Amino acid sequence: MAGRIRQSDIDEVKSRTNIADIIGDYVSLKTGGVGALKGLCPFHDEKSPSFYVRPGVGRYHCFGCGEGGDVYEFLLKMDHVSFTDAVERLAGRIGYQLHYEEGGGPTEGSGANRARLLAANSAAEEFFRDRLTAPDAEPGRRFLGERGFGAEAAAQFGVGFAPKSWDELTTHLRGKGFTQDELVAAGLVSQGDRGVYDRFRGRLVWPIRDVTGQTIGFGARRLLDDDKGPKYLNTPETAVYKKAQVLYGLDLAKRDISRNDQVVVVEGYTDVMACHLAGITTAVATCGTSFGVDHIKVIRRVMGDDTSQGSVIFTFDPDAAGQKAAARAFGEEQRFSAQTYVAVGPDGLDPCDLRLARGDDAVRRMIDAKKPMFEFMIRQVVERFDLDSVEGRAGALRAGAPIVATIRDPASQNGYTRELARLSGADLQDALRAVRSAQHGSRGSRSDDGRGGPSGRSADGGRSEGPATEGAVAPIRAADLTDPTQRTERECLMVLLQLPEEVGAERAARAVQVPFQNPTHAVVRDAIATQLATMTAPGWVDRVLAEVPAAYAPTVNGLAVATLPQAAGGDAGRYARSILDGLIDRDLLREKAELTSRLARTDAQEAELRRSLQLALSSIDQERMRLRAE
Repeated sequence: MAGRIRQSDIDEVKSRTNIADIIGDYVSLKTGGVGALKGLCPFHDEKSPSFYVRPGVGRYHCFGCGEGGDVYEFLLKMDHVSFTDAVERLAGRIGYQLHYEEGGGPTEGSGANRARLLAANSAAEEFFRDRLTAPDAEPGRRFLGERGFGAEAAAQFGVGFAPKSWDELTTHLRGKGFTQDELVAAGLVSQGDRGVYDRFRGRLVWPIRDVTGQTIGFGARRLLDDDKGPKYLNTPETAVYKKAQVLYGLDLAKRDISRNDQVVVVEGYTDVMACHLAGITTAVATCGTSFGVDHIKVIRRVMGDDTSQGSVIFTFDPDAAGQKAAARAFGEEQRFSAQTYVAVGPDGLDPCDLRLARGDDAVRRMIDAKKPMFEFMIRQVVERFDLDSVEGRAGALRAGAPIVATIRDPASQNGYTRELARLSGADLQDALRAVRSAQHGSRGSRSDDGRGGPSGRSADGGRSEGPATEGAVAPIRAADLTDPTQRTERECLMVLLQLPEEVGAERAARAVQVPFQNPTHAVVRDAIATQLATMTAPGWVDRVLAEVPAAYAPTVNGLAVATLPQAAGGDAGRYARSILDGLIDRDLLREKAELTSRLARTDAQEAELRRSLQLALSSIDQERMRLRAE
């Protein structure tokens, strides 16, 4: 058993480590006052930075969720490593030799802990890279060469080759002291009736790294005709590899993403390589999963997404799969504060094929020619119809109106309404009526979801409570208090405005992520979300009022003074928490229903996808149990 690290060494490593350098690998930090840096908290989802770091005293603190501590505590909470692992990692970073009491030494091979899994992945990457020059790796080298990637590019991105062998990697890593359990836990080997065997065989392999540059998994491309596996095979979910939270190339792109306030999301490993080699050094890709909420959180933390000036650019193939990917990305668009765009290559070429056919400059022009996400989606919908017929034009208008209705900035919505009219061949007044109808009938739609950042986006409404003026915010829809869902939404807002000290930052942050049916409620919720970091400070309601358009001020005032429907003399804190927990639980039930439905539709042969869905369902059940326990 390893001995304990000497306390004097623990203190020395901490004193020699600049905490801002460590945290800066995870969070984009900017000046936050004299002697301080600030960024978006990595421990909870927030729209405005409330996470501060003071290098002079070696401490960090989030004024939104309350997380804080020294550099060791940051690594323990962020990477879930043991305390010994954290000290050893930082000591290795600065080249400091640790000393152990009781004659012990560094942790070795006793269990599949995080440090050992990372070490196994690093050793596997070295093995794969060395094998790329072997004679049997010729199919891999040919694949790269046919796509314009030579040895230098392969080295830059760490590309390697997994030999077509049952256990060559396993034997190699066992010879380096890794146990079978560690290799299974790292996802490098699989278990079958004949024992363990290499997961990746006869494939080109890309290392997948986290934001700090540590290899946490691999993506492998099929090369051989007798390989009956999927075209791309990734590392399964492990203690260090969570595909929904990983973006390939982020370790290389993070600094330019932060510096340029731009990220380009492409669809594959070779597209990332092509973009970087063409000078688009902000390109990243998802790893074996669709672009989702966790990816957005990762991007926002790296971008320091506290401004509307940033750009998130998606590239999509023109085929059916690309259209589905575009629809999924559009469904999450308003979670960004940054502006979202779509870039499509000429003749439908993806970045890799475009670079090969027309050179680096063509890739740069493709990104420069990006179009706003809303414009792209409207065109995609309209082009499905025969615009030479009256029925086709009417269908295009009906299909495009709900998209325009989700645009929450009035000026932009007016502009896109005119664009929809032009593209569909409809009369402008007909387009205006169609968009208004889509707003009024959009219960549960994306505009009702109301997610988004402080980029001048304001919500749509329905029934007006006052006279409308040209260029004013869309009319306000009163809550239907006979609807239990809208009634719960209203009580949630009342609790957040009147009892902020009773609910706690973590519960409030989760509650404001829930989709709201009533669009007026969604506007107030967004205003509250922008100020969550200061919810218990004096002047809370005033700050919320400052965030909403003037037309919504009476609504906020009413919610702030309305009588809470609780028994006289009751426990206000318990009541407030129960309201928010009920809202959160409703959202969890919705997510569970969607996942359950998807699981039922998933083919039994898609074992990994089914496993990921089952894990997600288990996570939801655990969160619901935690809510009940609290």
